[in-house]
Amino acid sequence: MLAMSIRITSLLLISLAVVSAFSPADHYLIDCGTTEPTVVDLDHRTFTQDGSSAVLSATKSFGLKNSNPDPSLSPIYHTARVFTKPSDYKFKIKEKGMHLVRIHFHRFGFKNIGGTCHAQFHVSANGYVLLHNFAAPKGNPIIKDFLIWVDDDELVVRFMPADRSSFAFVNAIEVISAPKDLIPDEYVSSDQNDRINIRHAYETMYRINVGGVKVTPFNDSLWRNWIPDDKFLKLSDASLKSYSKIHFDGRIQYHLGGASREVGPDNMYNSARMVSSLNDSIPKLNLTWVFPVEKRFSYLVRLHFCDIASISLGMIYFNVYLNGNLAYQNVDLSTLTDYVLASPFYADFVVDPEKFSDAIRVEIGPSNLSRSHAVDGILNGLEIFKMDNSWRSLNGEVCVDQLESKNRSNGQMSRLLSLTGAVCLLAVAFLVMRRKTEVKDSFGWSRVPVDVSEIDLKSSFPKSNGVEV
Repeated sequence: MLAMSIRITSLLLISLAVVSAFSPADHYLIDCGTTEPTVVDLDHRTFTQDGSSAVLSATKSFGLKNSNPDPSLSPIYHTARVFTKPSDYKFKIKEKGMHLVRIHFHRFGFKNIGGTCHAQFHVSANGYVLLHNFAAPKGNPIIKDFLIWVDDDELVVRFMPADRSSFAFVNAIEVISAPKDLIPDEYVSSDQNDRINIRHAYETMYRINVGGVKVTPFNDSLWRNWIPDDKFLKLSDASLKSYSKIHFDGRIQYHLGGASREVGPDNMYNSARMVSSLNDSIPKLNLTWVFPVEKRFSYLVRLHFCDIASISLGMIYFNVYLNGNLAYQNVDLSTLTDYVLASPFYADFVVDPEKFSDAIRVEIGPSNLSRSHAVDGILNGLEIFKMDNSWRSLNGEVCVDQLESKNRSNGQMSRLLSLTGAVCLLAVAFLVMRRKTEVKDSFGWSRVPVDVSEIDLKSSFPKSNGVEV
Protein backbone atom coordinates (compact mmCIF):
# COMPACT_ATOMS: atom_id res chain seq x y z
CA MET A 1 0.00 0.00 0.00
CA LEU A 2 1.35 3.44 -0.92
CA ALA A 3 2.70 5.49 1.92
CA MET A 4 0.94 8.68 2.82
CA SER A 5 1.95 11.58 5.03
CA ILE A 6 -0.88 12.24 7.47
CA ARG A 7 -1.10 15.17 9.83
CA ILE A 8 -3.83 14.69 12.43
CA THR A 9 -5.34 18.00 13.42
CA SER A 10 -6.45 18.84 16.90
CA LEU A 11 -9.74 17.15 17.61
CA LEU A 12 -10.89 19.72 20.14
CA LEU A 13 -10.25 22.97 18.30
CA ILE A 14 -13.86 23.40 17.30
CA SER A 15 -15.59 26.65 18.16
CA LEU A 16 -18.60 26.55 20.42
CA ALA A 17 -21.70 25.11 18.83
CA VAL A 18 -24.10 27.64 17.44
CA VAL A 19 -27.43 27.05 19.09
CA SER A 20 -29.37 29.84 17.38
CA ALA A 21 -30.34 29.83 13.71
CA PHE A 22 -27.53 30.59 11.27
CA SER A 23 -27.67 34.17 9.99
CA PRO A 24 -24.72 34.95 7.68
CA ALA A 25 -23.36 38.49 7.45
CA ASP A 26 -22.80 38.11 3.70
CA HIS A 27 -25.52 36.32 1.79
CA TYR A 28 -25.72 36.72 -2.00
CA LEU A 29 -27.93 34.52 -4.19
CA ILE A 30 -27.60 35.54 -7.84
CA ASP A 31 -29.66 34.17 -10.72
CA CYS A 32 -27.54 34.76 -13.83
CA GLY A 33 -28.81 35.82 -17.24
CA THR A 34 -32.17 37.21 -16.18
CA THR A 35 -33.79 40.59 -15.58
CA GLU A 36 -36.62 39.16 -13.52
CA PRO A 37 -36.65 40.70 -10.03
CA THR A 38 -36.63 37.45 -8.05
CA VAL A 39 -36.52 33.73 -8.63
CA VAL A 40 -37.43 31.23 -5.93
CA ASP A 41 -35.67 27.90 -6.24
CA LEU A 42 -36.93 24.47 -5.19
CA ASP A 43 -35.46 25.00 -1.70
CA HIS A 44 -37.59 28.15 -1.18
CA ARG A 45 -34.66 30.55 -1.48
CA THR A 46 -34.92 33.87 -3.30
CA PHE A 47 -32.33 34.56 -6.01
CA THR A 48 -31.99 38.08 -7.42
CA GLN A 49 -31.32 38.93 -11.05
CA ASP A 50 -27.92 39.95 -12.37
CA GLY A 51 -29.20 41.81 -15.44
CA SER A 52 -29.41 45.16 -13.64
CA SER A 53 -27.32 44.28 -10.60
CA ALA A 54 -24.27 46.19 -9.40
CA VAL A 55 -22.44 42.92 -8.72
CA LEU A 56 -21.99 42.21 -12.45
CA SER A 57 -19.08 43.86 -14.25
CA ALA A 58 -18.96 42.57 -17.82
CA THR A 59 -17.80 44.17 -21.05
CA LYS A 60 -19.27 41.57 -23.38
CA SER A 61 -22.02 39.34 -22.03
CA PHE A 62 -25.62 38.49 -22.70
CA GLY A 63 -28.41 36.51 -21.11
CA LEU A 64 -29.88 33.32 -22.49
CA LYS A 65 -33.22 31.78 -21.61
CA ASN A 66 -34.15 28.16 -22.14
CA SER A 67 -37.37 28.11 -24.15
CA ASN A 68 -38.07 24.50 -23.15
CA PRO A 69 -36.81 24.09 -19.57
CA ASP A 70 -37.04 20.89 -17.58
CA PRO A 71 -39.84 21.53 -15.04
CA SER A 72 -38.15 19.24 -12.53
CA LEU A 73 -35.12 21.54 -12.34
CA SER A 74 -34.88 24.66 -10.22
CA PRO A 75 -35.71 27.92 -12.06
CA ILE A 76 -32.11 29.06 -11.58
CA TYR A 77 -31.17 26.60 -14.35
CA HIS A 78 -33.64 28.09 -16.84
CA THR A 79 -31.36 31.02 -17.69
CA ALA A 80 -27.63 31.57 -18.07
CA ARG A 81 -25.22 34.44 -18.60
CA VAL A 82 -22.66 34.01 -21.37
CA PHE A 83 -19.32 35.84 -21.51
CA THR A 84 -17.04 36.30 -24.52
CA LYS A 85 -14.50 38.39 -22.62
CA PRO A 86 -13.17 38.17 -19.05
CA SER A 87 -15.94 39.37 -16.74
CA ASP A 88 -16.44 39.73 -13.00
CA TYR A 89 -19.03 39.38 -10.29
CA LYS A 90 -18.00 41.67 -7.42
CA PHE A 91 -19.46 41.05 -3.97
CA LYS A 92 -19.04 43.56 -1.14
CA ILE A 93 -17.87 41.73 1.99
CA LYS A 94 -19.16 42.82 5.39
CA GLU A 95 -17.38 40.17 7.43
CA LYS A 96 -13.92 38.90 6.50
CA GLY A 97 -13.18 35.21 6.88
CA MET A 98 -14.20 31.94 5.27
CA HIS A 99 -16.95 32.17 2.64
CA LEU A 100 -18.96 29.57 0.78
CA VAL A 101 -18.81 30.12 -2.97
CA ARG A 102 -21.20 27.85 -4.83
CA ILE A 103 -21.34 28.08 -8.64
CA HIS A 104 -24.09 26.43 -10.70
CA PHE A 105 -23.69 25.25 -14.31
CA HIS A 106 -26.32 23.79 -16.62
CA ARG A 107 -25.69 23.82 -20.36
CA PHE A 108 -29.15 23.60 -21.87
CA GLY A 109 -28.20 24.20 -25.53
CA PHE A 110 -26.79 27.56 -26.57
CA LYS A 111 -27.91 28.11 -30.17
CA ASN A 112 -27.18 31.82 -30.56
CA ILE A 113 -23.44 31.73 -30.02
CA GLY A 114 -22.11 30.20 -33.22
CA GLY A 115 -21.16 26.70 -34.27
CA THR A 116 -17.42 27.37 -34.10
CA CYS A 117 -17.50 28.40 -30.42
CA HIS A 118 -17.07 26.05 -27.49
CA ALA A 119 -17.68 26.49 -23.76
CA GLN A 120 -14.26 26.07 -22.21
CA PHE A 121 -13.21 28.60 -19.63
CA HIS A 122 -11.46 29.44 -16.36
CA VAL A 123 -12.88 30.71 -13.08
CA SER A 124 -10.89 32.52 -10.40
CA ALA A 125 -11.68 34.24 -7.12
CA ASN A 126 -9.44 36.70 -5.25
CA GLY A 127 -6.22 35.23 -6.57
CA TYR A 128 -7.26 31.56 -6.45
CA VAL A 129 -7.77 29.43 -9.55
CA LEU A 130 -11.04 27.59 -9.01
CA LEU A 131 -11.52 26.04 -12.47
CA HIS A 132 -9.04 25.71 -15.32
CA ASN A 133 -10.11 24.76 -18.87
CA PHE A 134 -13.49 23.79 -17.47
CA ALA A 135 -16.12 22.46 -19.87
CA ALA A 136 -19.57 21.76 -18.44
CA PRO A 137 -21.15 18.75 -20.15
CA LYS A 138 -24.74 18.73 -21.31
CA GLY A 139 -27.19 16.92 -19.08
CA ASN A 140 -27.72 17.33 -15.36
CA PRO A 141 -26.67 20.54 -13.59
CA ILE A 142 -23.20 20.66 -12.04
CA ILE A 143 -22.57 22.44 -8.75
CA LYS A 144 -19.02 23.46 -7.86
CA ASP A 145 -18.73 24.02 -4.13
CA PHE A 146 -15.81 26.06 -2.73
CA LEU A 147 -14.67 27.53 0.57
CA ILE A 148 -12.48 30.63 0.22
CA TRP A 149 -10.77 32.70 2.88
CA VAL A 150 -11.49 36.39 2.17
CA ASP A 151 -9.26 39.07 3.70
CA ASP A 152 -10.46 41.88 1.43
CA ASP A 153 -13.52 44.10 1.38
CA GLU A 154 -14.60 42.52 -1.88
CA LEU A 155 -14.82 39.03 -3.33
CA VAL A 156 -14.36 39.00 -7.09
CA VAL A 157 -15.40 35.89 -9.05
CA ARG A 158 -13.99 36.11 -12.58
CA PHE A 159 -15.01 34.12 -15.67
CA MET A 160 -12.44 33.93 -18.49
CA PRO A 161 -12.97 32.22 -21.86
CA ALA A 162 -10.06 29.84 -22.53
CA ASP A 163 -9.31 31.34 -25.95
CA ARG A 164 -10.76 33.58 -28.67
CA SER A 165 -13.05 30.83 -29.99
CA SER A 166 -14.56 29.93 -26.61
CA PHE A 167 -17.05 31.42 -24.20
CA ALA A 168 -17.81 31.18 -20.49
CA PHE A 169 -21.20 30.86 -18.84
CA VAL A 170 -22.84 30.53 -15.45
CA ASN A 171 -26.40 29.91 -14.25
CA ALA A 172 -26.26 30.98 -10.61
CA ILE A 173 -23.79 32.01 -7.91
CA GLU A 174 -24.03 31.84 -4.12
CA VAL A 175 -21.67 33.72 -1.80
CA ILE A 176 -22.35 33.12 1.89
CA SER A 177 -20.36 33.80 5.05
CA ALA A 178 -19.34 30.45 6.49
CA PRO A 179 -20.13 29.66 10.14
CA LYS A 180 -17.17 30.23 12.45
CA ASP A 181 -16.91 26.55 13.35
CA LEU A 182 -17.10 25.21 9.80
CA ILE A 183 -13.36 25.66 9.12
CA PRO A 184 -11.38 26.88 12.17
CA ASP A 185 -8.73 29.56 11.56
CA GLU A 186 -5.94 27.13 12.36
CA TYR A 187 -5.38 23.69 13.82
CA VAL A 188 -2.83 22.30 16.24
CA SER A 189 -1.20 19.08 15.07
CA SER A 190 -1.63 16.51 17.83
CA ASP A 191 1.41 14.51 16.75
CA GLN A 192 3.84 17.38 16.11
CA ASN A 193 2.45 20.10 18.41
CA ASP A 194 2.67 22.75 15.69
CA ARG A 195 0.09 24.98 14.09
CA ILE A 196 -1.29 24.16 10.66
CA ASN A 197 -2.46 27.08 8.54
CA ILE A 198 -6.01 26.40 7.39
CA ARG A 199 -6.52 29.67 5.51
CA HIS A 200 -6.67 27.99 2.12
CA ALA A 201 -9.15 27.71 -0.68
CA TYR A 202 -11.03 24.40 -0.67
CA GLU A 203 -13.14 22.51 -3.17
CA THR A 204 -15.64 19.97 -1.90
CA MET A 205 -14.85 16.68 -3.60
CA TYR A 206 -17.11 14.36 -1.58
CA ARG A 207 -19.88 14.95 0.94
CA ILE A 208 -21.19 11.58 2.09
CA ASN A 209 -24.12 10.49 4.24
CA VAL A 210 -22.92 7.12 5.54
CA GLY A 211 -25.63 4.49 5.80
CA GLY A 212 -28.41 6.90 4.86
CA VAL A 213 -30.25 8.38 1.91
CA LYS A 214 -29.46 11.56 0.03
CA VAL A 215 -29.80 14.73 2.12
CA THR A 216 -30.99 17.63 -0.04
CA PRO A 217 -30.29 21.36 0.50
CA PHE A 218 -33.81 21.80 1.88
CA ASN A 219 -32.78 19.70 4.90
CA ASP A 220 -29.39 21.34 5.44
CA SER A 221 -28.89 24.77 7.02
CA LEU A 222 -26.04 25.51 4.57
CA TRP A 223 -28.01 24.17 1.58
CA ARG A 224 -25.65 21.27 0.85
CA ASN A 225 -26.17 17.90 -0.82
CA TRP A 226 -25.05 14.75 1.03
CA ILE A 227 -25.02 11.64 -1.15
CA PRO A 228 -25.23 7.97 -0.03
CA ASP A 229 -21.99 6.06 0.50
CA ASP A 230 -22.92 2.83 -1.30
CA LYS A 231 -20.69 3.16 -4.37
CA PHE A 232 -17.61 3.98 -2.27
CA LEU A 233 -18.05 1.16 0.25
CA LYS A 234 -15.84 -1.92 -0.11
CA LEU A 235 -17.28 -5.02 1.57
CA SER A 236 -16.05 -8.59 1.51
CA ASP A 237 -18.30 -11.61 1.89
CA ALA A 238 -16.56 -12.50 5.14
CA SER A 239 -17.38 -9.12 6.66
CA LEU A 240 -21.05 -8.82 5.81
CA LYS A 241 -22.26 -10.30 9.10
CA SER A 242 -20.19 -7.84 11.17
CA TYR A 243 -21.37 -4.68 9.41
CA SER A 244 -24.78 -3.08 9.47
CA LYS A 245 -26.67 0.15 8.91
CA ILE A 246 -28.52 1.95 11.65
CA HIS A 247 -31.10 4.73 11.66
CA PHE A 248 -31.96 6.84 14.70
CA ASP A 249 -35.39 8.39 15.20
CA GLY A 250 -34.54 10.28 18.37
CA ARG A 251 -33.17 13.78 18.84
CA ILE A 252 -29.55 14.61 17.98
CA GLN A 253 -27.97 16.18 21.07
CA TYR A 254 -25.90 19.12 19.82
CA HIS A 255 -23.76 20.52 22.63
CA LEU A 256 -21.18 23.23 23.32
CA GLY A 257 -17.77 22.17 22.09
CA GLY A 258 -19.17 19.68 19.60
CA ALA A 259 -20.44 19.94 16.06
CA SER A 260 -23.24 22.39 15.28
CA ARG A 261 -26.06 21.91 12.77
CA GLU A 262 -24.06 24.00 10.31
CA VAL A 263 -21.18 21.53 10.53
CA GLY A 264 -23.55 18.62 9.92
CA PRO A 265 -27.36 18.33 9.69
CA ASP A 266 -29.58 16.04 11.75
CA ASN A 267 -30.37 13.90 8.71
CA MET A 268 -26.71 13.03 8.33
CA TYR A 269 -26.04 12.27 12.01
CA ASN A 270 -29.16 10.13 12.47
CA SER A 271 -27.85 7.38 10.17
CA ALA A 272 -24.61 5.40 10.24
CA ARG A 273 -22.77 2.22 9.39
CA MET A 274 -21.23 0.29 12.25
CA VAL A 275 -18.99 -2.62 13.09
CA SER A 276 -20.37 -4.83 15.85
CA SER A 277 -19.30 -7.99 17.64
CA LEU A 278 -20.56 -11.40 16.70
CA ASN A 279 -21.49 -13.16 19.94
CA ASP A 280 -18.30 -13.13 22.04
CA SER A 281 -16.02 -12.55 19.08
CA ILE A 282 -14.65 -9.13 18.13
CA PRO A 283 -14.29 -8.95 14.33
CA LYS A 284 -10.80 -8.48 12.92
CA LEU A 285 -11.99 -6.73 9.77
CA ASN A 286 -12.38 -3.02 9.03
CA LEU A 287 -15.21 -1.15 7.36
CA THR A 288 -13.65 0.48 4.28
CA TRP A 289 -14.45 3.27 1.81
CA VAL A 290 -12.31 4.28 -1.19
CA PHE A 291 -12.48 7.73 -2.83
CA PRO A 292 -10.60 8.55 -6.05
CA VAL A 293 -8.70 11.85 -5.83
CA GLU A 294 -6.43 13.91 -8.04
CA LYS A 295 -2.69 13.58 -7.51
CA ARG A 296 -0.41 16.39 -6.36
CA PHE A 297 -2.93 17.98 -3.99
CA SER A 298 -3.43 17.87 -0.25
CA TYR A 299 -6.86 17.06 1.16
CA LEU A 300 -8.77 17.86 4.31
CA VAL A 301 -10.64 14.72 5.35
CA ARG A 302 -13.46 15.27 7.84
CA LEU A 303 -15.09 12.31 9.59
CA HIS A 304 -18.41 12.73 11.38
CA PHE A 305 -19.30 10.58 14.40
CA CYS A 306 -22.44 10.32 16.51
CA ASP A 307 -23.07 7.37 18.81
CA ILE A 308 -26.65 6.50 17.89
CA ALA A 309 -26.02 2.75 18.34
CA SER A 310 -24.81 2.16 21.93
CA ILE A 311 -27.29 1.35 24.67
CA SER A 312 -25.01 2.81 27.37
CA LEU A 313 -21.97 5.07 27.71
CA GLY A 314 -18.36 3.96 27.70
CA MET A 315 -18.92 0.94 25.49
CA ILE A 316 -17.52 2.07 22.12
CA TYR A 317 -13.80 2.16 21.20
CA PHE A 318 -12.37 1.92 17.70
CA ASN A 319 -9.53 2.93 15.38
CA VAL A 320 -9.47 5.11 12.25
CA TYR A 321 -7.08 4.43 9.36
CA LEU A 322 -6.21 6.53 6.30
CA ASN A 323 -4.59 4.63 3.43
CA GLY A 324 -3.53 1.91 5.81
CA ASN A 325 -1.96 4.27 8.36
CA LEU A 326 -3.33 4.49 11.89
CA ALA A 327 -4.74 8.03 12.02
CA TYR A 328 -6.71 7.98 15.29
CA GLN A 329 -6.35 5.27 17.90
CA ASN A 330 -8.94 4.19 20.48
CA VAL A 331 -11.62 6.71 19.59
CA ASP A 332 -13.79 7.11 22.70
CA LEU A 333 -16.96 8.96 21.72
CA SER A 334 -18.32 8.99 25.28
CA THR A 335 -15.40 11.07 26.52
CA LEU A 336 -15.29 13.28 23.43
CA THR A 337 -18.98 14.21 23.74
CA ASP A 338 -19.04 14.85 27.52
CA TYR A 339 -20.77 11.50 28.13
CA VAL A 340 -23.90 12.19 26.09
CA LEU A 341 -25.27 9.63 23.66
CA ALA A 342 -26.42 10.73 20.20
CA SER A 343 -24.14 13.77 20.43
CA PRO A 344 -22.21 14.68 17.25
CA PHE A 345 -18.46 15.12 16.96
CA TYR A 346 -16.10 15.49 14.00
CA ALA A 347 -12.40 14.92 13.43
CA ASP A 348 -10.25 16.52 10.71
CA PHE A 349 -7.17 15.08 9.02
CA VAL A 350 -4.88 16.86 6.56
CA VAL A 351 -3.68 14.25 4.09
CA ASP A 352 -0.73 14.69 1.72
CA PRO A 353 -0.86 11.90 -0.88
CA GLU A 354 2.39 10.67 -2.37
CA LYS A 355 3.13 11.36 -6.02
CA PHE A 356 1.51 8.19 -7.35
CA SER A 357 -1.45 7.98 -4.99
CA ASP A 358 -4.82 8.53 -6.65
CA ALA A 359 -7.23 7.47 -3.90
CA ILE A 360 -7.97 8.08 -0.24
CA ARG A 361 -8.88 4.94 1.67
CA VAL A 362 -10.84 5.43 4.91
CA GLU A 363 -11.25 2.56 7.38
CA ILE A 364 -12.79 2.15 10.81
CA GLY A 365 -12.45 -0.97 12.90
CA PRO A 366 -12.01 -2.46 16.36
CA SER A 367 -9.14 -1.35 18.63
CA ASN A 368 -7.38 -3.07 21.53
CA LEU A 369 -10.00 -1.55 23.85
CA SER A 370 -13.02 -2.84 21.92
CA ARG A 371 -15.45 -5.02 23.84
CA SER A 372 -17.58 -7.95 22.87
CA HIS A 373 -21.33 -7.47 22.70
CA ALA A 374 -20.73 -3.80 21.84
CA VAL A 375 -20.28 -1.47 18.90
CA ASP A 376 -16.70 -1.69 17.63
CA GLY A 377 -16.79 1.16 15.13
CA ILE A 378 -19.21 3.74 13.73
CA LEU A 379 -19.21 6.42 11.02
CA ASN A 380 -22.07 8.78 10.22
CA GLY A 381 -20.67 11.07 7.56
CA LEU A 382 -17.57 11.98 5.61
CA GLU A 383 -16.31 14.98 3.67
CA ILE A 384 -13.20 15.38 1.54
CA PHE A 385 -11.99 18.85 0.53
CA LYS A 386 -9.21 19.50 -1.97
CA MET A 387 -6.79 22.20 -0.75
CA ASP A 388 -5.16 24.72 -3.09
CA ASN A 389 -1.56 24.00 -4.06
CA SER A 390 1.54 26.22 -4.12
CA TRP A 391 0.15 27.92 -7.24
CA ARG A 392 -2.96 28.92 -5.26
CA SER A 393 -4.85 26.67 -7.65
CA LEU A 394 -7.51 24.02 -7.16
CA ASN A 395 -7.27 22.84 -10.75
CA GLY A 396 -3.84 22.26 -12.25
CA GLU A 397 -0.39 23.81 -11.84
CA VAL A 398 -1.32 27.26 -13.06
CA CYS A 399 -1.74 30.58 -11.27
CA VAL A 400 -4.18 33.45 -11.85
CA ASP A 401 -1.46 35.71 -13.29
CA GLN A 402 -0.78 33.15 -16.03
CA LEU A 403 -4.45 33.01 -16.98
CA GLU A 404 -4.71 36.80 -16.97
CA SER A 405 -1.56 37.10 -19.07
CA LYS A 406 -2.89 34.59 -21.59
CA ASN A 407 -6.12 36.55 -21.96
CA ARG A 408 -4.19 39.78 -22.48
CA SER A 409 -2.04 38.06 -25.11
CA ASN A 410 -5.17 36.80 -26.88
CA GLY A 411 -6.59 40.30 -26.86
CA GLN A 412 -3.40 41.78 -28.30
CA MET A 413 -3.26 39.06 -30.96
CA SER A 414 -6.90 39.73 -31.81
CA ARG A 415 -6.21 43.42 -32.34
CA LEU A 416 -3.08 42.59 -34.36
CA LEU A 417 -5.01 40.23 -36.62
CA SER A 418 -7.75 42.82 -37.14
CA LEU A 419 -5.15 45.45 -38.04
CA THR A 420 -3.41 43.02 -40.38
CA GLY A 421 -6.71 42.26 -42.09
CA ALA A 422 -7.45 45.94 -42.59
CA VAL A 423 -4.00 46.53 -44.11
CA CYS A 424 -4.50 43.57 -46.45
CA LEU A 425 -7.86 44.92 -47.61
CA LEU A 426 -6.35 48.35 -48.29
CA ALA A 427 -3.50 46.75 -50.25
CA VAL A 428 -5.92 44.75 -52.40
CA ALA A 429 -8.04 47.83 -53.03
CA PHE A 430 -4.95 49.78 -54.08
CA LEU A 431 -3.88 47.04 -56.51
CA VAL A 432 -7.38 46.83 -58.03
CA MET A 433 -7.54 50.58 -58.59
CA ARG A 434 -4.08 50.60 -60.10
CA ARG A 435 -4.96 47.68 -62.40
CA LYS A 436 -8.11 49.45 -63.58
CA THR A 437 -6.00 52.48 -64.45
CA GLU A 438 -3.34 50.52 -66.35
CA VAL A 439 -5.50 47.96 -68.15
CA LYS A 440 -8.15 49.30 -70.49
CA ASP A 441 -9.47 45.94 -71.74
CA SER A 442 -12.42 44.64 -69.77
CA PHE A 443 -12.37 41.10 -68.44
CA GLY A 444 -14.02 39.14 -65.66
CA TRP A 445 -12.33 39.33 -62.24
CA SER A 446 -13.18 37.96 -58.75
CA ARG A 447 -11.53 39.42 -55.69
CA VAL A 448 -9.56 36.88 -53.69
CA PRO A 449 -11.07 36.78 -50.15
CA VAL A 450 -8.75 37.85 -47.38
CA ASP A 451 -8.71 35.17 -44.68
CA VAL A 452 -8.59 36.92 -41.30
CA SER A 453 -8.64 34.35 -38.47
CA GLU A 454 -10.32 36.73 -36.01
CA ILE A 455 -13.78 35.32 -35.23
CA ASP A 456 -16.38 38.06 -35.23
CA LEU A 457 -18.73 36.90 -32.51
CA LYS A 458 -20.62 40.19 -32.45
CA SER A 459 -22.58 39.29 -35.55
CA SER A 460 -24.19 36.35 -33.78
CA PHE A 461 -24.82 38.10 -30.47
CA PRO A 462 -28.36 39.19 -29.71
CA LYS A 463 -28.88 42.82 -28.69
CA SER A 464 -31.25 42.14 -25.80
CA ASN A 465 -30.49 40.64 -22.39
CA GLY A 466 -32.83 37.70 -22.76
CA VAL A 467 -32.81 35.42 -25.80
CA GLU A 468 -35.12 32.52 -26.43
CA VAL A 469 -33.21 29.41 -27.50
